[in-house]
Amino acid sequence: MPSAYPPLNLVVRTPRLTLAAATDDLLERLVPVVRAGVVVDDEPAPFDDPASLYLDSPAREWQWMRRIWAGRSRVDATFWRLYFVVCDDGEPVGMQDLIGTDFAAIGTVTSFSWLAPAARGRGLGKEARAAILHLAFEGFEAREASSEAFIDNHASNRVSEAVGYTRNGTTWATRHGVAAELQRWRLTRREWTPRRRTDIELSGVEECRPVLGL
Repeated sequence: MPSAYPPLNLVVRTPRLTLAAATDDLLERLVPVVRAGVVVDDEPAPFDDPASLYLDSPAREWQWMRRIWAGRSRVDATFWRLYFVVCDDGEPVGMQDLIGTDFAAIGTVTSFSWLAPAARGRGLGKEARAAILHLAFEGFEAREASSEAFIDNHASNRVSEAVGYTRNGTTWATRHGVAAELQRWRLTRREWTPRRRTDIELSGVEECRPVLGL
């Protein structure tokens, strides 16, 4: 049964995966992935681990859920963050978020994502980014999308480059309490349009637009 809250009815489908709005049912199905944590070989990790949050289970899962619930509760014309669960053949394997600040006036979005270790290396990150960009540009008529990743997060930076972003300078942030350099990326609507795919399906967009102030 559809939710009475339109953002929870959003779905983006590609031939390879589905981005489904992060309902509580889907979050529960993703808990085992979060409980296992995100394991990397590099030290330090090339990102702040969004799944384990460096807490022991079950505090790890509780903190993760609290952050999503808090984000879902703050959705209006000035700020919104839409959370999606990445489903590979129906199995939740990660998350892909879309964030807008003063979007109705400015028309720019940012994105954030993570995948379970077992789901990496198969092109799902690139496919999920293409899907969320289709929602932004085709569904919400965005003017521009941006992204950023630590310089040594090669997988994320390769995805940005592969889907058409261009480099947009660098900045700094803390990672595990230590300063680290971030690569910024930018993709305009004009740059995205020639790459627009015809095999991505959007559901629930029109009903969601008023909630976002559009």
